[in-house]
Amino acid sequence: MITSTRAMTASLIKTTTTDNEAAAAIDVLVLAFSADPAARWAWPDPLQYLTHFPSFVKAFGGRAFTHGSAYYVDGYAGVALWLPPDVHPDEDELTTLLQRTVPEEIQKDALAVFEQMGSYHPSEPHWYLPLIGVDPSQQGKGFGSALMQHALVTCDRDHKLAYLESSNPKNIPLYERHGFELLGTIHAGKSPTIFPMLRKPRTPR
Repeated sequence: MITSTRAMTASLIKTTTTDNEAAAAIDVLVLAFSADPAARWAWPDPLQYLTHFPSFVKAFGGRAFTHGSAYYVDGYAGVALWLPPDVHPDEDELTTLLQRTVPEEIQKDALAVFEQMGSYHPSEPHWYLPLIGVDPSQQGKGFGSALMQHALVTCDRDHKLAYLESSNPKNIPLYERHGFELLGTIHAGKSPTIFPMLRKPRTPR
């Protein structure tokens, strides 16, 4: 399985370099998160989700596009937006977006969730994975693992921590297979539970 994933990584994982590729990557993430517990808690109405989630992707992980760390499977089956050490989401834009677009009755809880997420980030420089997703019609084919492996090679080479939050408990086993460990849980009011996870660098074989 590891060998096949490495082969897939070498042949199929690309880096976005154009605006058109970035737009396609955002579209894939909209598909991938269409049934995500946290995303649909924030935007339960389908039209509102389709309208606002692309802006969320840009605010939360869009800086990956300008730092050469936005990866996609050739054919756009899956996408991962990684933020390099000392690069962060656009917190001001995120706050504005949440205050403007999520239902009023959950705004306080939504902002509290993001505040808790920030408390789990390592204090030392680390790679951060705000968003990774696979087109639902392409899931179960190893694309998520290939996207993870592609970036974790860099983490291991540079001896850097990797950090993420899983908004779907079904994905935790995938992250654990790649060396991530659960740090705790994040929850506010009636929000879904978010699972912060950390991976220590491994010695390359």
